[in-house]
Amino acid sequence: MKVLSPSCYDTPNRLLLMSLIIISLTLVPLSLVFKSSGSQLLSSIKSIARQRECNIFTGDWVPYPRGPNYTSEQCPFIVPHNNCIRSGRSDRQFMKWRWRPKDCELPLFDAVQFLELVRGKSMAFIGDSVGWNQAQSLLCLLMSVSYPENRSQSNTTSRAYSTRWFYPDHAFTLASFWSPFLVKARDSDPNGPSLDSTMNLYLDQPSEEWATQIEDFDFVIISAGHWFFRPLMYYIDEQLVSCHKCRNKTVTSVTHYYGYSMAFRTALSYLQSLENYKGITFLRTFSPSHFENGEWNSGGDCLRTRPSRNGEAKLEGYTLEFYKAQIRELEKAKREGKSKGLKFELLAATEAMLLRPDGHPSRFGYTSQEKNMTVNDCVHWCLPGPIDTWNEFLLYIMKKETVKPF
Repeated sequence: MKVLSPSCYDTPNRLLLMSLIIISLTLVPLSLVFKSSGSQLLSSIKSIARQRECNIFTGDWVPYPRGPNYTSEQCPFIVPHNNCIRSGRSDRQFMKWRWRPKDCELPLFDAVQFLELVRGKSMAFIGDSVGWNQAQSLLCLLMSVSYPENRSQSNTTSRAYSTRWFYPDHAFTLASFWSPFLVKARDSDPNGPSLDSTMNLYLDQPSEEWATQIEDFDFVIISAGHWFFRPLMYYIDEQLVSCHKCRNKTVTSVTHYYGYSMAFRTALSYLQSLENYKGITFLRTFSPSHFENGEWNSGGDCLRTRPSRNGEAKLEGYTLEFYKAQIRELEKAKREGKSKGLKFELLAATEAMLLRPDGHPSRFGYTSQEKNMTVNDCVHWCLPGPIDTWNEFLLYIMKKETVKPF
């Protein structure tokens, strides 16, 4: 049998063959490019799966000279009272530390991986301005990969903290709902709202600000904190049952821990009651303040310039009690949600942030418009800053949830 040489093929067939080879060589690298982000995510997820059980929330802050992934000049989402550098803070060492868990590695935040995990999904932050603080951090961290469209409702009545953003390249919605008490709240002070006015809390009713919109979200981060220190009147079934710091001898006085526990119980129970809610709920634990030599309204400030070391600051007092109240309510929600296929996860920021007295805006933060004065802010966090770690926690837990099918 005669073997044909390449020259024996007719010209059209040779041209077709060459064309197919060129096309295939062109397409293979492109396919690898499109798959690269997904394969990197899969590799990262499997890496977490290979790790033994690790508590990422226990550890210490270590020097990180490289600093943050973004700057306050680059990120337009930072509100003025969190933008410490632009507001005049001169030292920048507070941005050059990283959280190192005791027994494992916490990966740096990877915006590509995060956006792949949330492709076609939605995420909501529910809480006060510290919750919005974390949402701003996430917007800044994602900015290196994708820039969102502002889809916020212009007629919102609940400050600028209720926002909605959409990432068209990933069909991802990121929302923040202003709800500092999680439950329905009304101002009861006849002189109108102020920094320490009395509030009526309806402890058995979730706040409509988030409750009417949350059912279709895939990820929900819920938190609350320092608003529970103010004078509060507690209502159940529309009836006044007790109060905190109300100075009314005809009403039973209780601690603020009671209202705090009840607010989380109501919020978590409401999520479980929603017929179509299938999301993962993350409870972000209490974020400690660091006032020294007084409180926010009596000259207290936070002027330290480096983290505390593990053991120098103790989890105690009201910080510990708030934390314990959250853990109790989360464990209850986990047990009850399991039968419904709902996941409730812990995002324990308290221990890490207890060690960061240097991360607050201090005098480079909040200005009271009503009193025309600057309040030293030792509650919120500078951006960039240690609060960016919360989103590293968040991404780690999200990837860990994805591990389970493997």
